[in-house]
Amino acid sequence: MAGKKQKEIKLNELTQEEKMKYEIAEELGLLDRVMADGWRSLSSKETGRIGGLLARRKRAAGQK
Repeated sequence: MAGKKQKEIKLNELTQEEKMKYEIAEELGLLDRVMADGWRSLSSKETGRIGGLLARRKRAAGQK
């Protein structure tokens, strides 16, 4: 089977939630791997950590 093509990431055309996800990845030191190999290069532990922090920030933003 052929692999999926990776589409180019345009950082200036992301939604607010996607921007937050990339910011969290950068804070955790994972952004270089994501930019080079895509989100599939991360382990489930790493993606879970990003998802947890994203949910926490979204909840905090909603309470303000």
